Amino acid sequence: MDASFTAEQDEIRRTLRELLHKRCGSEELRTAVDTPAGHDPALWTALARQLGLPGLALPEAYGGIGCSVTELALAAEETGRFLAPSPLLATAVLTAPLVLALGTDTQRARLLPRIAAGSLTAALAAPGTELTTALTLTGPNGGEWAGGGRAGGVQARQAGDAGWRLYGQVAQVLDGHSADVLLVAAHAGGFARSRTLLFLVAGDADGLVRIRQTALDATRPQARLELRDVEAELLGEDDDSAADGPRVLRELSATGDTVAAFLAAEAVGAADRALERTVQYVKQREQFGRAIGSFQAVKHRLADVYVQVQAAKSAAYYAAWAAGQGERVGGLALAQALEALRTAAAEGIQLHGGIGFTWEHEAHLYLKRAAGDELLFGPVHRLRAHAAEGARLFESREVTV
Repeated sequence: MDASFTAEQDEIRRTLRELLHKRCGSEELRTAVDTPAGHDPALWTALARQLGLPGLALPEAYGGIGCSVTELALAAEETGRFLAPSPLLATAVLTAPLVLALGTDTQRARLLPRIAAGSLTAALAAPGTELTTALTLTGPNGGEWAGGGRAGGVQARQAGDAGWRLYGQVAQVLDGHSADVLLVAAHAGGFARSRTLLFLVAGDADGLVRIRQTALDATRPQARLELRDVEAELLGEDDDSAADGPRVLRELSATGDTVAAFLAAEAVGAADRALERTVQYVKQREQFGRAIGSFQAVKHRLADVYVQVQAAKSAAYYAAWAAGQGERVGGLALAQALEALRTAAAEGIQLHGGIGFTWEHEAHLYLKRAAGDELLFGPVHRLRAHAAEGARLFESREVTV
């Protein structure tokens, strides 16, 4: 692994940071999250047209740039610094790779160029409480999470020549209320031949009800989807074979490591920015006639945070590189990054004093990002436990001398 960045990678970071600095300040952020979409469409258009961000990791054949996970992670680090609300995670990280891996040539040609251009947004609809299982981040992916009747999830049935129909409910779908197209995970085939499949559903399909939910982290808008006999298109070839199921699960698992590397880099960017703002503040705030940042106790606390953030940054960079080499370390990097973000945000709130606890200040937004990501993609102890199980860390082994 080469730890240095190329000139192109540095340029991605610099250009994106400059754009977000101009277009995603504190006031713009609060205005964006209060809109019906939960993000600023003008900013999303600028990210797509000026930087090609939605198509950063898509092949050039589909209008993308063809970059690796590393470039995607570097972009995530910058969006994380500003807590920029956008459909990037839902569209380009969760959904587009699955369409690329599983879709037919026709489906790819129809969807991916529009995703790369930023004219089409998408969302992955998997049961919110089981999203980490579907991505194989906190447990093995056996496919049971996709459906379950009264227990939640979605059931799929074939309706003759009319194609597929979906019935069920999914909660905590990132950007599900505003996405142009939904990629819905559902159970098909009944008990004897049950398998998990993915289906494309238009955002304005008949029988589809989308309700935006109140989320802990307002910069990550979520929705509850109700599918009442909704027409759907199977992602990939329809050969009515149970072998499709395992392939879907394998691709979801492969996508999970990229998602984890992306989220880890995003959390590192947010933690770095939270620490930076706190350091600036303690240099200005005075107590007992001197800046509180000059007190040794404050220096030690911030030094500990700095070390934790730098360690998480190294782990996130390595995870992004390793994702392209087939090595699964994204879950561990994500656990470390979320822990660093929670610590940096909590210390920031404390050291900001009374103003840090107010709604008007931004400090609480960073803490909510850490807590929200942990609820959706964690928690940290389960991320680490699953990584330990995969490495067979606690299995007894004979030692020969």
